[in-house]
Amino acid sequence: MRLGVLDVGSNTVHLLVVDAHPGARPLPAHSHKAELRLAELLDEDGAIGPGGVDRLVATISDALQAAEDKGCEDVLPFATSAVREASNADQVLARVRNETGVDLAVLSGAEEARLTFLAVRRWFGWSAGQLLVLDIGGGSLEVAYGIDEEPDAAVSLPLGAGRLTTGWLPGDPPDPADVKVLRRHVRAGIARSVGEFNRLGRPDHVVATSKTFKQLARIAGAARSNNDLYIQRGLTRKALEEWVPRLAEMTVEQRVTLPGVSEGRARQLLAGALVAEGAMDLFGIEELEICPWALREGVILRRLDHLPAERAALGSAGGEPRRRTDPAGSGEPGLRLIPSKGGPGSEAG
Repeated sequence: MRLGVLDVGSNTVHLLVVDAHPGARPLPAHSHKAELRLAELLDEDGAIGPGGVDRLVATISDALQAAEDKGCEDVLPFATSAVREASNADQVLARVRNETGVDLAVLSGAEEARLTFLAVRRWFGWSAGQLLVLDIGGGSLEVAYGIDEEPDAAVSLPLGAGRLTTGWLPGDPPDPADVKVLRRHVRAGIARSVGEFNRLGRPDHVVATSKTFKQLARIAGAARSNNDLYIQRGLTRKALEEWVPRLAEMTVEQRVTLPGVSEGRARQLLAGALVAEGAMDLFGIEELEICPWALREGVILRRLDHLPAERAALGSAGGEPRRRTDPAGSGEPGLRLIPSKGGPGSEAG
């Protein structure tokens, strides 16, 4: 089946279309994204302003049209920290639902961490042993640890690159005093959770996901991510410690010239680097590996895990389609599907 996953993140609204079935890896078929940087559009009261909501509604509508054009049977829509923590989240969700028909599932930080962990585990397999997974988004940092597909520990911290840039680094280039204060804030925030993970023992493999880590690895010399997903890419703490002071002295315009750094992410790169450096230092990580799969793939994989049971239920009901009133059988609260035009639960062909 062809699935779409619509990720309303703190930086982008991203539709990923994949061809997938249970027991096989999802094959990317199409990617449609728009940079909104919702984490930077919150007003002083923590609300997404009318202009930001207008852009969000329009962008979701465009993504739905792209999903239809590409033949998606179902779309799984979800939102992360920018919507989750907006003071007017209920009003934003209601307007999106009324104007687009999309009932956005708002994932908790722990759900983000668990689904990202699932994707990483499936990518590396059981032989990777105990995994420690780090993911820096626009609004939050997720950390998860475990040996199974469900992590033994998972936390979400309000240390996203977009959030920190907006709140702590107004200058271009940033004031060195602001950088110092942010560094202290980041490390204090991470340190509160380190003990919970250290009690579980040393990981066998440390993995990072997200655009921030990919860009940091790229400027530190890793191969381009679009060359080959199966080329191993890593990031060392030593390289990161060398780059942080250099990034702190650069303007946004100068950062854009670095390999792999996009114009939309350049402003956030220093804050992201401070979070990455703090996490690697406080967790005692000398080197980590970049995983090409992350939250979106985790959502798709969880959906595929439940697909055989759903189809069996349809068969036992005489083939009558059922309305998806549960969270898409995903096991994740609020993850509902946008049904295909053939009706709720309809199958292609």
